[in-house]
Amino acid sequence: MARQYIEVNELVKMIEGGTLQLPEIQRRYVWQAPRVRDLIDSLYRSYPSGSILVWQTNEDVPTQSMAVEQNMSAIGRMLLLDGQQRLTSLTAVLQGKLVSVRGRKKPIDILFNLEHPEVTEFVEVEGDEEPLSLGAADSEVGEDENGDDPDEGLSLQEQLKNRTFVVSSKAMAQLPNWVSVTEVFSTSSDTPFLKKAGVTSLDDPLLVRYTTRLQKLRNIAKYSYEMHVLESRYAYEEVAEIFVRVNSSGMKLRSSDLALAQISAKWRNVLVELDAFAVQMAEHDFNLDTNVLVRMIVVFATKQCKFQRVGGLSEEKLKDAWEKSKKGLEYAVNFMRANAGIETDSLLSSPMIFVPLAVYSQIHEDNLTADELNRLKYWLYLANAKGRYSYGTSETLLNEDLKAVFEGKGADSLVRHIKRQFGRLSIDAEDVTGRRKNSPLFYMAYLALKDNGAKDWYNGLGLSLTHQGTYHYIQHHHIFPKSRLKDAGYETSEINEIANLAFIGGDTNRRISNKLPVDYFPTVIEKQGEEVLESQLVPVAPELRDINNYRQFLEERREELACVINTFILKSRGIKLDVVLERLVDEWDKERLEHPEEEMRSAAGVTEDLWNGEYSDGCAYLEEQSNSMTISEVIRNEVMNIYGGLLWSGMEGYLNKLPDSALETMNLEEFTETFVCGLQSDGDFPID
Repeated sequence: MARQYIEVNELVKMIEGGTLQLPEIQRRYVWQAPRVRDLIDSLYRSYPSGSILVWQTNEDVPTQSMAVEQNMSAIGRMLLLDGQQRLTSLTAVLQGKLVSVRGRKKPIDILFNLEHPEVTEFVEVEGDEEPLSLGAADSEVGEDENGDDPDEGLSLQEQLKNRTFVVSSKAMAQLPNWVSVTEVFSTSSDTPFLKKAGVTSLDDPLLVRYTTRLQKLRNIAKYSYEMHVLESRYAYEEVAEIFVRVNSSGMKLRSSDLALAQISAKWRNVLVELDAFAVQMAEHDFNLDTNVLVRMIVVFATKQCKFQRVGGLSEEKLKDAWEKSKKGLEYAVNFMRANAGIETDSLLSSPMIFVPLAVYSQIHEDNLTADELNRLKYWLYLANAKGRYSYGTSETLLNEDLKAVFEGKGADSLVRHIKRQFGRLSIDAEDVTGRRKNSPLFYMAYLALKDNGAKDWYNGLGLSLTHQGTYHYIQHHHIFPKSRLKDAGYETSEINEIANLAFIGGDTNRRISNKLPVDYFPTVIEKQGEEVLESQLVPVAPELRDINNYRQFLEERREELACVINTFILKSRGIKLDVVLERLVDEWDKERLEHPEEEMRSAAGVTEDLWNGEYSDGCAYLEEQSNSMTISEVIRNEVMNIYGGLLWSGMEGYLNKLPDSALETMNLEEFTETFVCGLQSDGDFPID
């Protein structure tokens, strides 16, 4: 294996000219802006930056397009095996062009601080990673790459002044000493940057410092990488094995990327198949990462989700698994959109949720009863709300669920897995406390509020991630602005709580800016009525608009959010409480006659009996709890208080028709709360 040193500008020329291409076994360009920032920062300081691995061959090997422009007609070529992310980023920078990441609307741009200290302190800034968002992820309104809100102004300036490079934001780009790295490489002149920085004459003491730093930045092009070259004597299959070993040892790639390399060594042009399907799904606002597609192939081929077993699979088995994967994923996407109201994958807490849905549909040959569909939707919402696959043991949990599905067990079995993982299925106010927009509950809050009839506060449009026009893209809005809360001394954890977030369009977000509720609520109420605030569970009491009462505002809205999420999830199960209560009362009347001396039970014991279908002990407890309140009154008062809109499908009408003989006086307040919460504590509650 040959070894040589080569400068970045020469590598860029090889990429542009097409002599350095990307083989199919490589993953696509996936770096987010902070990684590009850190790479440029390292090269600026002449820090080590790894090596490059290429394969020199004339073999007809499937290739793919890089994320930068190339002339693909070159004769004789090298295939890039290690270093794609770095070289793609640097090529874009040296070409003076912004680089885009697949599925991301805003291209990457990095800013350079002409006033950086000689020795800089690397400080991670909260929110510097790719922002989670609804609708237009990179719209002009909303959080920028460094976590800025439209109402924040230049609040991050002090935090970032000691940085040499930052991810671009509108606020930072307007500062005189911050210049775009892309723009620096698009011209050989320093004049526009010096003018922006306020250098007006040759006598300015800043002239030498700034020009020296700009030249040092441009010298990144002369940085030398060590390049290792595999000769043409290596076969494609052997090169794929080298690629897997190199990247496995350094943990540079995900397991799915290594699995794809092994698959493509056996099944040429597989990436063309995956890309075509991904484009088809993206047209419906579902961006299926290659990780998901490769995992689906492995799942249908091996009946488990880990990638270690992919090496022994034949091309025929891989292709058969891919056909099942496509059908299963198409069903999963259609189910999410049409049955669950999930319009885009951005509303999912983990892309792994696709996998059990896809397998479930194929095991049942897309032939599910109405009840099975309800149970499956119930599991989907619970898995999403609880973050079933959002933790370090996600593959183990997914394999547990896949085993149940492949064995023909129903969705109730999957629900029991969630209950065992989290202890309970219901959501309470404590679960919402301190949770932010990266929490699974953020997505469920959007879905539940949409189902609750939530509307934009100015134009009155219902919530939808398919609205047309940037003015109407749905964004999350801080009800109490971040900047005003910071000034008032509140902690970041409570400022960014889900309970302080509402969902409104971009134009409405701009109108409100950093106004306090005490100032803008009256205008909203005048135009749309209190109902438009209540539809998003925003307390309308005037005293709660005062920033001094912000914590009380959070307490009340947490309770409301927990309530609406519970109601939304439980309703999806298709449970009708009138059926449950009718059966309960019938059993109670029956057991009162047969077991008049039954001992009193605790509410917890009764609930356990009911879950197990043992109505006799449970109903005996009901008879013993005499007080001045009827079942009807308790259910009206307590259940409506606890779960708001839980009484649907003619529930109140049914209660009014119950005969007096069935409405003995008893104190069921504690029992009712336990009973209703318990409906969401076990997917196998015997009500059918």
